[in-house]
Amino acid sequence: MNTPFATGSLPLAGVRVLDLSRVLAGPMCAMALGDLGAEVIKIEHPARGDDTRDWGQRIGASNTAYFNSANRNKQAVGIDLQKPEGQRLVRELARKSDVLVQNFKFGGMEKLGLGYDDLRDENPKLIYCSIAGYGRDGSEAERPGYDLVIQGEAGLMALNGEPGQGPLKFGVAVVDLFTGMYSAQAILAALLERQRTGRGRHIQMALYDCGLMVTAYYGMEALALGAEPPKYGNDHPTIVPYGVYDAADGPLVITVGNNAQYQRFCAEVIERADLAADPRYATNIARSAHRESLLPELKKELRHRPRKLLLERLTAAGIPCGEVLGLLEALQSPRAQQASLVTRQPLPGGGDMPVLAPPYRFDGERAPVRHPPPALGQNTEQLLGGLLGLTPQQIAALKAEGVV
Repeated sequence: MNTPFATGSLPLAGVRVLDLSRVLAGPMCAMALGDLGAEVIKIEHPARGDDTRDWGQRIGASNTAYFNSANRNKQAVGIDLQKPEGQRLVRELARKSDVLVQNFKFGGMEKLGLGYDDLRDENPKLIYCSIAGYGRDGSEAERPGYDLVIQGEAGLMALNGEPGQGPLKFGVAVVDLFTGMYSAQAILAALLERQRTGRGRHIQMALYDCGLMVTAYYGMEALALGAEPPKYGNDHPTIVPYGVYDAADGPLVITVGNNAQYQRFCAEVIERADLAADPRYATNIARSAHRESLLPELKKELRHRPRKLLLERLTAAGIPCGEVLGLLEALQSPRAQQASLVTRQPLPGGGDMPVLAPPYRFDGERAPVRHPPPALGQNTEQLLGGLLGLTPQQIAALKAEGVV
C-alpha cells in the first residue's frame, strides 16, 4: 500500500519535467525527479511508444516489466515528433516546463527544431538535459551510446568476474542507471542555481563519462599500479575476509572490516584462535598479502557449519553479515515487505501490477508511487486539454492526422 504522503510536501512539488527520453538512462533520470515530487510528462510516439514497451515480460496491453522499472510517477502523452504539428505541441509544452530531458542521437533534437538553442529564447528558465553516448565536443559525438558497449570501453567488464575469467558485464545496465542518477543530480543543482539567477542551463551528460566514474576505487587502483588490477570475484580487492562464502547449507556474505573484528571472527565464529594469533594475519594489509594461505583455511571452517549458526555468531560478534538470496526471494522477503518497497498498482484496463516504490524517505515517510507506469498515451487528452487548452475537437483532429 502507498503511504499517506502529502503530495504537495515532496521537495519537487510544482516542478514540471518534460521527458523526451527513452530506454533507460533518460527515463531513470526523469523518474527520479518524479519520485521527488515533480510532475513528469513522458512524450512517446503515439503508435510505437518507448522502445522498452517491447522488451521483456509483457504487463497489460502496452507495458512491460522493463518499461515499468523506469517510468513510475509519470504521465504519458503520445506525440509524433516527425510531424510539424507534433513539434509545435512539444514547444508549447516546453514553454510551460521547468526541465526537459532528452537522449536523442546527436543533432536529432536540433533537426526537429527542439534543441536547447531553439527553446531557450522561448523559455530562458528551462533546464535542458541532453544525455548522449559520448561528449558532444569530441570526435565520437555522433556515435550512439549503448550500455553494454560502454561497459567494455570503460573497463567495467575487465574488473568484473572471477580471476582468470574473461570480460563479464554487470547483471544490470549499470552505466545507464548511474548516468540517470548523475543527470538527476545535475538537474537538481541547476534548479537550485536558478533560484538565484532566474536562468536555466544546458546540462550535457555522456554515458562514457559516467561509465568511467563507476570504476571508482578500482579505477584509482589501476592508475596507481600502472597496470591492470587483478580480479577478485566476490572477494574484496583490499579487505580480507570480505566477500561471499559457502556455509554447509548455502552462501552468506561476511564483511570483516577491521582487525578487532578479525580477532572476534576467529575466536567466536570459527573457533580458530591460531589464525588470530598468526602474525601473517595480524593486520588487514598482512591478511591481504597472505590471502592465498588464509582464505582456504577460513573457507574450510565455514563449510563445516550451517548458515543459521554462522549468522547468529557473526551478529553476536558485531560483524556485518547476511544471507545471499535469489532475486525473487529478495523481493518477496519479509525485509522488503516491511520496508514497503514492492507495491501493487492499478493496471490500465483492470487488474494490478507490481511496481517498486521510490527509495526516498522524508521525515520518516517513504515517497509514494503517485502515478503507476502509464499505458501508451494514457494521459494525452487530459494534459493537452488541461495544459495547452486544446478542445476535444482539436484533439480529435490531431488524432485523425496521426499527430497524437
